[in-house]
Amino acid sequence: QVQLVESGGALVQAGGSLRLSCAVSGRTFSSATMGWFRQAPGKERDFVAAISSSGATTYYGDPVKGRFTISRDSVNNTVYLQMNSLKPEDTALYYCASKYRSRLITAPNDYDYWGQGTQVTVSS
Repeated sequence: QVQLVESGGALVQAGGSLRLSCAVSGRTFSSATMGWFRQAPGKERDFVAAISSSGATTYYGDPVKGRFTISRDSVNNTVYLQMNSLKPEDTALYYCASKYRSRLITAPNDYDYWGQGTQVTVSS
């Protein structure tokens, strides 16, 4: 069984930065595509970023391109989301997800395992 635990969410002012972490235990982390998603109240869960199992390939949703960076640490079995130039519209519950042995994918339903989420609130 795979377990994902997110951390790093906080209240931050617009223009600020945060780094989210997702610690992964269980199945082989190094073979999993990892993704970050976010969901604001009353809205659907949206794709934010994904990273391949090797870390060589990344992909971002349009709203965060150039501001967010996804990375992974295979020693500590952790995936990160560095968020810069934060905007009030980035306010949401952020989730990480994993998919064992997969190409980069952006649809939430394609991921197998999810964390509980960490709240990011950006004030104007």
